[in-house]
Amino acid sequence: MNKLTFIIFIILISCNNTAKEKDKDEQVVTTIVESETDKIKLTDLDSKAINLDQYKGKTIFINFWATWCKPCLQEMPSIQQTQELLKNEDIIFLFASDEAVEQIEKFKTTHPYPFHYVRAENMESLNIMALPTTYIFNPEGKLIFSEMGFRKWDDKNNIDLLIKIAKTK
Repeated sequence: MNKLTFIIFIILISCNNTAKEKDKDEQVVTTIVESETDKIKLTDLDSKAINLDQYKGKTIFINFWATWCKPCLQEMPSIQQTQELLKNEDIIFLFASDEAVEQIEKFKTTHPYPFHYVRAENMESLNIMALPTTYIFNPEGKLIFSEMGFRKWDDKNNIDLLIKIAKTK
């Protein structure tokens, strides 16, 4: 091996090792990904943070609503019916409002729905422009469905949609 060939050989090995080190660094950076559910900040009505990861393996149905929202109130009986129809499925129903806990508690006493009410701490950063808005996450925590506006959730097509999402394990 002559001197020039030897120098080229050393340069190639050096470049290859640098590329490998660069790949390792890039892999570390790309593995740090925030889950879609991590973007939603919820608390229970006692102000304790809710970690949506506790529902991993289940479908999560989050309805963003407000006590003053007429379409939200109109939608609630159909969600109650859907929740009852799908009680044997792995679906968690959460009702998130950014209103004061006192307002939500007062609503609960005058509207006896069997809902799991929570506070949404960051609705603005989620770009929720209208109420009601519904998010549905599949069992892996991926946002599968997002819609603003009223929907009749106990309609057969909507029941089928929820069952299909819940079965995608």
